Amino acid sequence: MFDLKKYYKKENKKVKVSYENTLITIKEIYNETKNYRKEQKKKEYYRFFNTVGKFILKLADYEKNLDDDYFSIKSFDELLKENSELYNEIVPKNYKKKSYANPAYCVNVFGDKFGQLICYFYLRYRQCITYALYHKIFKMEEYNKLFIDVFSYIKDNEPEYDSFKELITEPQRKDKTQEIILKLKEQLNKDFSYLRDIVENTDLSDLRYLFKYGRYITKNEINTARFLLNYPEDKILKLSGQVAKAYINGFKRNNKDISGKSTVMITYHIGQERIIRQLIKDLKKYNLEALISNVSSTSINKQYNYDHRFDASLYLDNEYTSLYEKNFEEAGERCKDILSVFSGIIPFHTFGELPFKPENKKECLKFTEEQQKLFQIHQNNIVKIREKYIPLVEISFSVISFPSPEVGENFEKIFEDILEINMLDTDKYENIQQEIIDVLDKADYVHVKGKGKSRTDIKVKMQKLRNPEKETNFLNCGADINIPLGEVYTSPQLKDTNGILHIEETYLSGLKFVDLELTFKDGYIVDYKCGNFDKVEDNKKYIEENLLFPHKTLPLGEFAIGTNTLAYVIAKKHNIMNILPVLIIEKMGPHFAIGDTCFLLSEDKPVFNRLNNKEVIARENEKTALRKTKPNEAYTYRHTDITLPYESIEFVTVITEKGEKIDIIRNGKFVLEGTDELNKPFEV
Repeated sequence: MFDLKKYYKKENKKVKVSYENTLITIKEIYNETKNYRKEQKKKEYYRFFNTVGKFILKLADYEKNLDDDYFSIKSFDELLKENSELYNEIVPKNYKKKSYANPAYCVNVFGDKFGQLICYFYLRYRQCITYALYHKIFKMEEYNKLFIDVFSYIKDNEPEYDSFKELITEPQRKDKTQEIILKLKEQLNKDFSYLRDIVENTDLSDLRYLFKYGRYITKNEINTARFLLNYPEDKILKLSGQVAKAYINGFKRNNKDISGKSTVMITYHIGQERIIRQLIKDLKKYNLEALISNVSSTSINKQYNYDHRFDASLYLDNEYTSLYEKNFEEAGERCKDILSVFSGIIPFHTFGELPFKPENKKECLKFTEEQQKLFQIHQNNIVKIREKYIPLVEISFSVISFPSPEVGENFEKIFEDILEINMLDTDKYENIQQEIIDVLDKADYVHVKGKGKSRTDIKVKMQKLRNPEKETNFLNCGADINIPLGEVYTSPQLKDTNGILHIEETYLSGLKFVDLELTFKDGYIVDYKCGNFDKVEDNKKYIEENLLFPHKTLPLGEFAIGTNTLAYVIAKKHNIMNILPVLIIEKMGPHFAIGDTCFLLSEDKPVFNRLNNKEVIARENEKTALRKTKPNEAYTYRHTDITLPYESIEFVTVITEKGEKIDIIRNGKFVLEGTDELNKPFEV
């Protein structure tokens, strides 16, 4: 049995003397740089080291004082104040004004190039908050030594770009085998129980537990915890039981074998512990142990994360990728015992934040053309290695989402309505959806046309069914891998899939897109534009970096029709359409996924619809078929769902080989015989 806490103590013991010595040196640096105003050429560098040195010493004191009684001795208000102080610098108004984490500020202070280096270097010390909480002194010692080395370099030299960059990125060029092994064990070893202990063994009525995570805590986390603390037990039991059952059913639906698997990862938003505690119990009924290594909290500043999305450009080269891939494979081999029993993931998402419209800063680091190509190759190689130890064909998932209090004053009512959506009868919907599939299977192509301001006009080519009695193109999706239920989907044929997809406003991967328009030719994006910014080139760059990256184009990997009209009506009732997650939005009309198909790396595994046992044969397209001849060109490792809402639909029409037209949706309503039930929510 691998005990991570004991491992931490052993590693900490090795560096104890060195760590204490680094703190002595850093305190000397802090004192030496107090009078940075007296410096001339290096004044701003000294001010920087004084600020960071103070932060390092603060975290060292924080770690030292963290014992078993820390969170029970301090009051809730004291812990909240302490938490706020740790993250106050990243709050938007402070971040924009005066933060070394902001590349625009750093470039203003240190100039172009050096400003980006200082900004990158500074971020290494923001992550030390987590190291302090987990008592990972051996990691704090590593970064303390780097801080000292960098200060010595600045003090003794006139900074030169290449040598400075090499020094601050040195940790990325070291052998990372042990680091990756530790990360895998932290994530996938059931004996690492720090976060699970919080969920299972903490008094959830004492909200001081929220601060044990070391994450930014806001009213969202506090109010979510308070709300769920008083939530009816029968609803908690029903919700948890359905999620656990849905996860198991996902294996059955996709013809996957769960025997031999014993762990499942749960990710959730801080404050949802009461649900997660019950889910851990329910999963045990299926002989699955919950892994909890990753929790989320309200984003302190989305611009902060956006600004640093390409920081790897400072060290991304062939030497780095080759070493990392070698280390990753070695780590996988040495952790194959825990990887082989991993069954998949159950993410609990939240929504409620206003759509984020980022600022494009010229000071941010970017990948070069060569780095984009290298990143794509590196990504492919990492996936290949991961496939050896955690094959996608052997694992599954079940995703569900709930509102956070940030959704507004109707939070409790919205929560109840979303719960109703998530608990819909899967058998009822699958029977209706089968009526839609039966007609879709007659299609040569499906024509989707928008109305009003929507310029959507696209013809999606269907794959040829050779044996319609036993084969189907569409998977009938109930409440299992994606909750809520409500869609039928396929992998369309790329050739002869042509037209325009236009969405007036959408929210993709946490980013807002205005007037997004994608033009497809033979299934690939050949042109794209949006209206986020004044300049055409800025809009194109925005799409390239956030939808296409690291590719120049993407195929249409999925075409689907969402049937959850109740979700649509509830979203309109509460005026939350623009903040709903894609998990729910994709069930509210036809949607188009750019990137890979839904059968990524599992194309050769037969999948059958539950109701009629027909095999879903549209599991690959011309792109993913390359896995047999040109594997490096088969996948994009992107999959972004873009939904055309019911109100923007003039028609979704099946066109048969003989030219017959059969409407499924007309003017935003289902008109196909047997689908009347889907229109009832519109009538309320």
